[in-house]
Amino acid sequence: MVRIVTDWRDLPDELKGAAVAIGAFDGVHRGHQAVIAQAREAARSLNAPLAVVSFEPHPRRWFQPDAAPFRLMTPAQMARALEPLGVDRLYLLPFDADMAAMFDEAFAREVLSGPQAARSAVGHSDGLGIRHAAVGFDFTYGKGRTGSPEGLRRHGEALGFGVTVCPRVDDPDGLKLSSSAVREAVHAGDMPRAAAILGRPFAVEGEVVHGDKRGRTIGVPTANVRLGDYMRPAYGVYATRTRLPDGRLIDGVASLGLRPMYALEEPLLEVWLFDFDGDLYGQTVETELVAFLRGEATFDSLEALKIQIDKDAAAARDALAPR
Repeated sequence: MVRIVTDWRDLPDELKGAAVAIGAFDGVHRGHQAVIAQAREAARSLNAPLAVVSFEPHPRRWFQPDAAPFRLMTPAQMARALEPLGVDRLYLLPFDADMAAMFDEAFAREVLSGPQAARSAVGHSDGLGIRHAAVGFDFTYGKGRTGSPEGLRRHGEALGFGVTVCPRVDDPDGLKLSSSAVREAVHAGDMPRAAAILGRPFAVEGEVVHGDKRGRTIGVPTANVRLGDYMRPAYGVYATRTRLPDGRLIDGVASLGLRPMYALEEPLLEVWLFDFDGDLYGQTVETELVAFLRGEATFDSLEALKIQIDKDAAAARDALAPR
């Protein structure tokens, strides 16, 4: 299991000395995975732990507090996505006023700083004490984005850690491997393309909340999850797989959006889990949006809606069937 560390100040020695990949890593897509692979090579060479350095909240949220929801994953999902990549630790650093005000050299010295670096001017110990950093070719950091990969390499030479710069990774099928490309695909309802970039299906994780329970009246009870700061996928109906707290993966069909027939103020993910009968209220589930089936629609009656839901369920079972 990946250990999550939520600060960089005054860490015990056992949490220092890693080879790290640095970036926002929202989505942990295949491009991110290439950067992490380079950090993994350094970790093996140095016999050091492998770690990822990221930020919470996402820097974009800090600088644009009123921006539309855009996140591709929660911190818990990030940690789980990093585990099969061999990552030991996730340094999920607080992106606050102090972090936002740091220039690139201060970030390298105070936050990343090599083991032989002296204490910083503000009295903190050696930060993460990293031994190596891997970053993407387009990595920028520090106040005003003053830092670059080559600048980080120079800082590393002075502070005692190595730096690897991962070149751009191109997919042989022409897919752009970026978080923005994932968002474009999810927004368009192109779930296969999103999954191809991510290396796994796009998934929404959250606590199951009470809805209006209208579905129960027509034999379609749903597990309802608010979207929070997740980017908004195409509104409509999806074939889904939901991971329960006990690890079971249950096929289903979901409505995602504002539900025009019984309008909602905020978009909601409402999942009908096939062949499941249990109480999930207050529990956290993760639902993969495997295939987009149709857009949102209104119906003349509850009975007409039920007929369409049955058709959607059949389409979802077909989309989820092994090929």
